[in-house]
Amino acid sequence: MIGVQRPRRLSQLAMRARNAPAVLRWRARRRRLAGRYLRGKGVEIGALHAPLPTPARAEVSYVDRMTVADLRRHYPELADERLVEVDIVDDGERLLTQDDASADFVIANHFIEHTEDPIGTLANHLRVLRPGGVLFMGVPDRRFTFDCNRPATGLAHLVADHERGPAASRRMHFEEWAKLVEGVPAEQVQPRARELEAENYSIHFHVWTAPEFAELLEYGREQARLPFSVETVQPNEHEFIVILRRD
Repeated sequence: MIGVQRPRRLSQLAMRARNAPAVLRWRARRRRLAGRYLRGKGVEIGALHAPLPTPARAEVSYVDRMTVADLRRHYPELADERLVEVDIVDDGERLLTQDDASADFVIANHFIEHTEDPIGTLANHLRVLRPGGVLFMGVPDRRFTFDCNRPATGLAHLVADHERGPAASRRMHFEEWAKLVEGVPAEQVQPRARELEAENYSIHFHVWTAPEFAELLEYGREQARLPFSVETVQPNEHEFIVILRRD
């Protein structure tokens, strides 16, 4: 591996660099919105060390693409963190183990930025929700994370990834990550990108602010005809929380 320091994953890790009142506000807003919107049975995708605090009326099963043992090998930066037990090993973008209209909620905090096809991911998350079910997403605001030097992912790019498949842009994403997040020297960008791609490391493929993400939601509802309404979009320190309700 080229000698670079990986950015630590977000949520609790990122917030530790902030002051205590900010951490408390971040946690309180997540907890309050979960208490308001989540009930019944559902899944949380990619919780790792930061599962969403949920109310007693919500029963959560945890989904990840690897077992806990494999996650620890893949993310050595989480060696000191306590990870939730993985109940279901599945691709969080497709949720192939989950039947249509089988869940009351899907939680996907700091997940959609890791997906290669966000439009397809939204469609699949909505697919498994019952009518009236809730999709709860915490999305990093690129301005306040290690993505701060990266340009926003434009809507045309997202549509192309959905319609043609993400393979054509995959290397470009890894190169942008190596250059603008890891900060490797120019001559090492391409070798580092190949290394990350071979490892299938879960980078932030796409990045947004809340208004930029709203363009994706508008396209999803108006052009892709995804069956949802927007309950709320709220800033929350280094992220914004998006809550969608299945039509």
